[in-house]
Order: sequence, then C-alpha cells, then structure tokens
Amino acid sequence: MLIADKKADLAGPGIGSYEEIEQILPRDYQSLLSRKDTQRAIRAGKRFIEDHLCEALKLMMVEVPLIVDKHSGVNDYLDRDGSRTPVEFFISNDRGKNPIEAQVVQAATKWKRVALKQFEMQPGEGLLTDMRAVRKDYFLDHDHSAYVDQWDWELAITDKERNLAFLTDVVKKIWKVLKDTETYLLKEFPQLKDKRYPELPEELTFIHAEDLLARYPDLPRKQREMRILQEYPAVFIYGIGWTLADGYPHEMRAPDYDDWVTETISKDGRPMHGLNGDILVWNPVTKRRHELSSMGVRVNAQTLRQQLEITGQLDFLKLPYHQAIINKELPLSIGGGIGQSRVLMLLLRKAH
Repeated sequence: MLIADKKADLAGPGIGSYEEIEQILPRDYQSLLSRKDTQRAIRAGKRFIEDHLCEALKLMMVEVPLIVDKHSGVNDYLDRDGSRTPVEFFISNDRGKNPIEAQVVQAATKWKRVALKQFEMQPGEGLLTDMRAVRKDYFLDHDHSAYVDQWDWELAITDKERNLAFLTDVVKKIWKVLKDTETYLLKEFPQLKDKRYPELPEELTFIHAEDLLARYPDLPRKQREMRILQEYPAVFIYGIGWTLADGYPHEMRAPDYDDWVTETISKDGRPMHGLNGDILVWNPVTKRRHELSSMGVRVNAQTLRQQLEITGQLDFLKLPYHQAIINKELPLSIGGGIGQSRVLMLLLRKAH
C-alpha cells in the first residue's frame, strides 16, 4: 500500500469523494418507519438512552454551552494538525467595553472537565449533556454532518482508576445501554424487525489498534476497520492516537483530552499505549463501518505535557484550561461522546 494512502486515511470518514458515496449508498433503500413514527422513535430512543446512561454511570443531566471564549482553551480542535477550525465571531459586549472573540463549540470535551469542578463532582459522579456543535470543515457523507448532536458525558475518577480495566468496564456499561435501547425500540416499533438487518451482538469484541494493524498490515485504517467488522460486527478499538508499528497512528487525536500516550500491557505481556478508543459497528443498511462513540481516560498533568511535546503544541500550556490541568486544579476524569444521529440511524435502520 502507498504511504500516501495511510497519510490520507489518518482523518476523515473513510470515503474519499462524493462520487464514491454515490456509488456506495444503497439504491433500493426504503425506511421501515413512517415520518411520524420516525420522530416518535427518535424521542423514545433519546429518553431511554439518557435515563439509562445516567443510571449506569451515575451521571446527572446538565446544560452545555453552544458558544465559548476563543482564548479559554476549552474548545475542541478534533485533531492535532489544526485542519478543522471552529466557527468564530466577534461579540461587542457592554457597548464595546468587554469585547469577546467567540467560537461555536466543535465538541464539549474539555468544557465537561471544567464543569466537573464547577459542579463539585466527586469520584464516581459525573454529568451528561445533550450537546450541539458545528464542524464546518467536516467532509460530509451519510454519517458525517456539519451539525453535530452528541450525548457528551464525563465522570470524575481516582488516580487508581486511570487504567485499561476501568476503561473497559465503562465501555461495557455503555454498550449494554445501547443494546438495551435496541431491544426497547424493537418492542415499541415492531416494524423495525427485518431479516436483512440483524440485531446488535450482546457483547463487544475488544482489540488494540496495534493488533488490528498486525492483522491487516497492508490495509489503510478505515479498511482495517471495515475488515474486522465483517468478522466481528461490534468492536472497541483501544489505543487511538499513539504511533503504531508502521509509523502512523490509527487516527490522529488531539493531545489535550484523551490519554493516548500511557503505556499499557497486553494480555500476552506486550507493551501497548493508550487509555482510549472507539466503538464501531457494522451497519447492515449502508454496509459500512459505523462509529457510535469515542471515549477515553483524560490526560493528567504528566501525559498532557508528553502529548503536547509529541505533537509540537507546547504553546497550548499557556491557555487557562491547560494550566488548570498542569496545576492539578481539575478532577481526573474519563469521558466521551455518543453520536445521537448515528446511534438512531443505526437502531432505526436508516441509510442517512
């Protein structure tokens, strides 16, 4: 495989052009639900997921901002190369006395950790948000939009819980909520039962990005994901962001929220890296990979500095958010985002 293919595949949806999208999406697709029932199912699914996520992870629902101060450092840049920039605008506040350079959030990842402190969350307590964002630089396809809706969650943890076993336990709890939601929606809307579209498996298959590369060394990462999902229809891929054996990360990740640098040990004793990962499933409607969630243990003072050094972004340490982590003023945490439209697209058997 050409090196250029791997470089091009480090970010983005994995469909190279709109012409390719046109060829890939099903032409004989018909919705199993009417427009009215679709809206009813969306509302029912959202309520079920929010209630059961809060119960499973001990979270409380909180409101989340749409706009943040550009200079606070809490907005999300999504990757490490600065190619996905936020929508910005100027607010002339108090007749020009306190002007604000504002940004529309791209995600609430860093804001949530600040909110844990503001809400005085103790280890084992956390928050869940119904987040809306704008990502103007996204390549748009059947499951990527410039308008983003996510359940963004964050849980305060102890230093001893910053490990792979704790991450895995949280992932399993989230997966159970998603699986239970499917069961609930199939009961409430039996027209969703269709032999063409098998139900989600009871359990996820867990695999490290390094092992996925070793399994399919000649494939770019999105094709590796496609291949593993044809064998195991629901997977969690650990260790996204660290440079793998081929010299490239599975995908570029920003250096200031997920911890992708911490060393871990595989079951057979090999050194690995990363306390984060993604839930991906096989979508039987679109016949493609379908990412549902990205999550991870968050950086501490040490790993933030390490990751910023690796990415050449140590200047971020001047920002208030990053200073708060370095000075240990923010809680240790684990958190993630679950795509609302993506989850419901999958569970309601939608092609777009």
